[in-house]
Amino acid sequence: MCIEKLSSDAGSSEVLPRVKDVSALPLLVKQGMERSVVLQSDVPLQVSRKHYLSLWNNDDPEGDMWTSGSPSSVTVLDVSKITLLSSLESSFRNTMRSFPLPLLVKIIHKSRLRYYGKFGLNIDYPYQAYFEVADQSGTMSLVLWNELCPEFYQRLNVGTVLYLQNYALKPSYSHRSRPQMDHYRMKSFNSVEICLNLRNPVSVITVVSPKSVLPQWGLPELSYQFTNRSQLDKLSNNVACDIIGLVTFVGRVERVKSKSNKGPEKFWTYRWVHAVDGSTDQPFILEVFSSSQPEIFSHICPMTYLVCTHMRVCQVEGSSPYLTSSCETEMFITGYHKGQPYVNDPTVKSFIQWTKTLKDNIILQRTAVGGHYCYPHAPKTFTQSMIDASGQAPLVAAADLKRELETLQYREHIKLAIQGQITAVRYMNSPKSTESQGPEGKQIPDVSTDACEQAVLDTHNNPTTAEASLTSPSSEDISPNKRKRRMRRSGHENTEGGRGQEEEQQDSESEAMQDVEYGLKPQNQDSDVLSWESSSWLKQRQEMSEHLCRGGLYQDSISRRFTFDEKNVLLQWSNLQALRWTPEQSADPTPPVGCPGYYLITILGINKQIAVDAAYFPVVRSNEPRAVGLPQDPHGNTMMSCLSSGFLCPLSDAANHSDITLPEPEEILVTASELEDTHVVCVLDLCHLGGDKVEVLINKVYRVTEVSIN
Repeated sequence: MCIEKLSSDAGSSEVLPRVKDVSALPLLVKQGMERSVVLQSDVPLQVSRKHYLSLWNNDDPEGDMWTSGSPSSVTVLDVSKITLLSSLESSFRNTMRSFPLPLLVKIIHKSRLRYYGKFGLNIDYPYQAYFEVADQSGTMSLVLWNELCPEFYQRLNVGTVLYLQNYALKPSYSHRSRPQMDHYRMKSFNSVEICLNLRNPVSVITVVSPKSVLPQWGLPELSYQFTNRSQLDKLSNNVACDIIGLVTFVGRVERVKSKSNKGPEKFWTYRWVHAVDGSTDQPFILEVFSSSQPEIFSHICPMTYLVCTHMRVCQVEGSSPYLTSSCETEMFITGYHKGQPYVNDPTVKSFIQWTKTLKDNIILQRTAVGGHYCYPHAPKTFTQSMIDASGQAPLVAAADLKRELETLQYREHIKLAIQGQITAVRYMNSPKSTESQGPEGKQIPDVSTDACEQAVLDTHNNPTTAEASLTSPSSEDISPNKRKRRMRRSGHENTEGGRGQEEEQQDSESEAMQDVEYGLKPQNQDSDVLSWESSSWLKQRQEMSEHLCRGGLYQDSISRRFTFDEKNVLLQWSNLQALRWTPEQSADPTPPVGCPGYYLITILGINKQIAVDAAYFPVVRSNEPRAVGLPQDPHGNTMMSCLSSGFLCPLSDAANHSDITLPEPEEILVTASELEDTHVVCVLDLCHLGGDKVEVLINKVYRVTEVSIN
């Protein structure tokens, strides 16, 4: 069947809500093919493939071929003729590659799936999974290959006992990470690994029922390294630990290009999570990557108990430590804890007792879902190494930034730095449509049609429009009262009709404003937009070649308070687009959120040929997820100090009902003169939100004196 001129619409379907069973839909096929096995199977119909890949990454099992929950074997095992792992290593040195004697081992670590398929590779199921197994003599790596992965991967879990026959031994692959197992106090045999495959030889895997496992086999007990939040600061960098906590924040799922693969469309999916355990007021900050557990990863939500095993500690200068996933990390949430080996750990039992003292309505006030989130916070000094750029935001030219914006994939997140000058600042606190025209007649999506529908503060609904003489308001220690006294009410109006009207207006008022080089002005008579422009921006705008007008704040940029009533809607909103349509998918709209005011910053590249718009979305409350771990050194709330610190000083504390008065936007904008002719380095967070929505947010702005390039 050929379909031409197919178009898509963002609107909801009128047909799908009436479908209750997708499999019951008729297939449009030739007569006589209705009962075709291929058509009824969950496999691609063309290109001779035998399996599907997950839509957004290659690490998650996808399709009906991945069996799980199969019963363990209850057959009688002959364990009188088994060999030990210690014997395998010594035998391998004597060039023996296959062994008739079986193995009896317990799984103590399980890695996520690895897909190694590529164009031209003639392997039906190019998958691989590592396990660490142990017996009474020590530990060794076991590799599950190809066709055995769909059959066994979901059946083999930490604690599972295996009886292995017809396995092979190969030299260990040296370029891979290994789990930390020192706490087992067992010898690790790292020179060889056990290989299980469907051919050469045909491996036989028997999953032993837990009821059949005997103490005299001498298999080691599982050991965990649970740590609480109060101990985290004392742990060394890269140390592995296990944690349990009550989730208070779940970020949206994002994607990042896999560092280990250079091929196209190879991404990791990850999200940020906060979880508390009662040992301190500070939460665990968790960077959790998909661990081949899609059902768990996509259902992490506030108010659930989360266990993450074998997380790695990341100690960072200037920010609180956080934990990131390793290849061996596994996650478990409420509903998946039953029967897990860790349930009897003392730390887990202590945590459960603490949760019994909590009240849901109080914890719910501290919860949030989705929105922009980036961690760790940028350091005080921007350092760029020409030799080792790992972990840094690469400094790129404006032309390279344009290329990144054009090639950004759905929910892909990247961090870049650009050098140049800030030439214009606009304060936005009311929505504008994507059709609004900028000074050059180009479409400027300051904020999309789905963007913020409310202003936060009533005091911002009708702000006093003001202009300021820019003789000396650049000092950061100017008090808000003094800044207010420097402002006077504007006597002119401005429209969005383009550069021509703006120039005529400037000419007519040149005498009245000759003592003001530039200043604050309302963008439109009917809007609440204040702005500042540098004195040279009008000329530079005429001479530059391109203005990348991608900046703006979207609904997807702002986190929402979690409620049980809106749980399904919020989960659907914060996750990636669904892999498959199901009748349960909610058609309810995402609950609106009050839109905090934000600043639209125009950055002119150092070559003065390309400018880009980026939104600056300051942290204003201490209970925001983005405030966790944020260095809160006091500053004077000037435009530059706010861009540098990322927050308005001091942060308001809703929990203590503090009456802190935050600076008004015009108070901040009146200090924007210090940006005039100032070279800066701007760290930007880019994320493709789907459709034509590309999020460009300012992470931090550095003066050139705060930049070090080695």
